[in-house]
Amino acid sequence: MLGLAAGVTYNGRVPGRETAAEKKQRALTVMDRLAADMPDARIELDYRTPLELLVAVILSAQCTDKRVNMVTPALFQRFPDARAYASAEPTDVEPFIRTCGLYRAKAKNIVAAARALVEAHAGQVPLQRAVLEGLPGVGRKTAGVVCIHLGGDAAFPVDTHVKRLAYRLGFTTREDPDKVELDMQAVLPEERWTLGHQLLVWHGRRTCFARSPACERCVVADLCPKKGVRATAAAATAKKPTRPAGARARARS
Repeated sequence: MLGLAAGVTYNGRVPGRETAAEKKQRALTVMDRLAADMPDARIELDYRTPLELLVAVILSAQCTDKRVNMVTPALFQRFPDARAYASAEPTDVEPFIRTCGLYRAKAKNIVAAARALVEAHAGQVPLQRAVLEGLPGVGRKTAGVVCIHLGGDAAFPVDTHVKRLAYRLGFTTREDPDKVELDMQAVLPEERWTLGHQLLVWHGRRTCFARSPACERCVVADLCPKKGVRATAAAATAKKPTRPAGARARARS
């Protein structure tokens, strides 16, 4: 099998212990296949400036990118830069983002972050992850996403999709997102982190769903140990096609 040592196969289970070298080669093969299957993989939040990206990522917490993209045009028009947010109150921002969920906390964080940007960074978004994490409402994942899309510090941000897929694919056994990130960084070279993050996000949204992964149409199914996947989902490829209604009726008669 491409990218795996002789005798090592992945058909819903891992028959033997994988060496570090084999895991790295499998990770590269997984990413190559995902890249070929999803050549247009990119961040799905709409933005034009670094500040717009930062605000959009803050809004995306527990909210779909589609919903964020619906509210940001009016928001970005009303608040075109950090000083505009900084001079506002959270209650001024809330009406624009009310449908995003947790909107009061998000409005408060956006205004506070903007004030910190104005006071300490001349209104500009820093590209250092540690500095970004120091802004109100900006966690490690958010800072990582901003950095990799703006050419800042290298990172492999871990959201719910990346965390789920990293485990299912057997690249990590850990729960803490920071430790999952370290495990993904260990199996892929740094130049593959940005695209690797995006590919796992897209694959998680389009195929490897949380409850019912579509293993039957997954391009890396034979490379995946399917850890944590129910046997019924993992065996989807063996599911028999449904017979036409007429055939079922004849069978019952």
